[in-house]
Amino acid sequence: MNSADAFYLRQEEPARGCLLALREIILAQDADITAVWKYGMPFFCYKNKMFCYLWFHKKYKQPYLGIVEGKHFDHPDLLQEKRSRMKILLCDPDKDIPVATIGSLLQQALDLYRQRE
Repeated sequence: MNSADAFYLRQEEPARGCLLALREIILAQDADITAVWKYGMPFFCYKNKMFCYLWFHKKYKQPYLGIVEGKHFDHPDLLQEKRSRMKILLCDPDKDIPVATIGSLLQQALDLYRQRE
């Protein structure tokens, strides 16, 4: 078992299910997105460039999707907080995951990466 698998398995439900669903949503966006373990957390890279990651918000105690180049996107659900580059999308594990919103944000981020190729 690798570090990422262990991370998901040690989470309690419903957070575990939420994080695993987010993982699948992220990986389904593009064949060039890969799951890696960086900085002690599950990260996702697009063509070996840091793309997004999953973690828990300390204050809200909720899982979130961090978008590395989030500063380029204005969306009411994205939080910048004290980050200069990244923005996060909180996901309440007791509610339905906003799949369309996440897909749209990730596609915008992919478009940004593709423009830079």
